[in-house]
Amino acid sequence: MKTRCLIVDDEPLAIEVIENYLDQFEDLEIVDRCNSAIQALKVIEEREIDLLFLDIQMPKITGIDFLRTLKNPPKVILTTAHIDYAIESYEFDVVDYLVKPIPFDRFFKAINKFKSQHTLTAPKPIPQKSDSASEHIYVRANKKNYRLVFDEILYADSVKDYVRIHLEDSSLLVKTTLTNFEKQLPKDQFIRVHRSYLVNSNAITAHTYTDIEIGTIEIPIGNSYKQKVFAVLT
Repeated sequence: MKTRCLIVDDEPLAIEVIENYLDQFEDLEIVDRCNSAIQALKVIEEREIDLLFLDIQMPKITGIDFLRTLKNPPKVILTTAHIDYAIESYEFDVVDYLVKPIPFDRFFKAINKFKSQHTLTAPKPIPQKSDSASEHIYVRANKKNYRLVFDEILYADSVKDYVRIHLEDSSLLVKTTLTNFEKQLPKDQFIRVHRSYLVNSNAITAHTYTDIEIGTIEIPIGNSYKQKVFAVLT
């Protein structure tokens, strides 16, 4: 089944660029093109959309404000000429943030990132509940307390004053430091591979001398962490 894409941008040339890029992927199809958020809302209400390419700076309502109106938005790749909204975009768990003009290799990387997340969202058996408090922690995000089972945490990365926790089917942005988050996790399962990355060693699918892979996600290994990392992996 093909991935259904919607392009939203008020610049015809920007839409054309994304169209040409999407034509290179046989498993992606363009459902519609819109030049405003108002038009896009109607399409999303009437059609099933898997992946939304969304410009930020648009007339009447910005892409960020548009996302706030959606209760169950599709996966989103933001496309913009401005880098100022990068941190704000994490609130919406966007797949990627592409800055115009968008080179194809960067676009290709964003599509691969979407596909890896899409694979992770495949139905999984519901784990049995456990009375052991050592198998999970609680974190606060979006004004809620979330119960995180250790085995479902793939990796975490730091984003300024926040930690973005990547789970099997979603991610959470938590206001804390990576060091403080690391202290709450079992040391024999989670390893710091970079000053900005912490990974679940059970989730690692491959590694080289310079990076670790979790599925199609590549995570760099910091020079000062290599000795410790390879002591665990070898």
